[in-house]
Amino acid sequence: MEALTEKQIRSSFVNCTKGEAARLKLPLDFAELPWEQLDFLGWVDPGAPLRAHMVSPGTDGSPVGITLRVPGANRTSALKSSICQICLTGHAASGVALLVAPLAGARGREGNTVGTYICADIACSLYIRGKRQPKLRGGRHEETLTLDEKIARARANLDAFAARVAG
Repeated sequence: MEALTEKQIRSSFVNCTKGEAARLKLPLDFAELPWEQLDFLGWVDPGAPLRAHMVSPGTDGSPVGITLRVPGANRTSALKSSICQICLTGHAASGVALLVAPLAGARGREGNTVGTYICADIACSLYIRGKRQPKLRGGRHEETLTLDEKIARARANLDAFAARVAG
């Protein structure tokens, strides 16, 4: 992913107001982000831990930002493991969270949302590249796809989710 400026990030959001985008906190390590290892930027807002944000390059190359709600810590899952719907990394149940995004425009202002299960730390790019390992009994599932194919699959899954949010 190409490095983005704070202004590019804040102006990319499709499902929040300009004021909300202006108030969101960028990742604490924003200045040191490994942009060359990211397929999209995702983070939990350090000023509002029940909010998360994702910015992807978008299908036309212009950044698309999505703001998300993070489930409260008291939510538990009966599942022993889960799979991220973006990067398809298997995790222990606590390693995947159902993140919910308000829809863009009038439908979102009416309270309509769409959700997907995503790596709880939103570090899909690092899992794809083996830079971070999931906590899963039995280890990571092996795939025959190349790194480029895994990246393309994750980008397609994220683009599909972003399209659902944008309507």
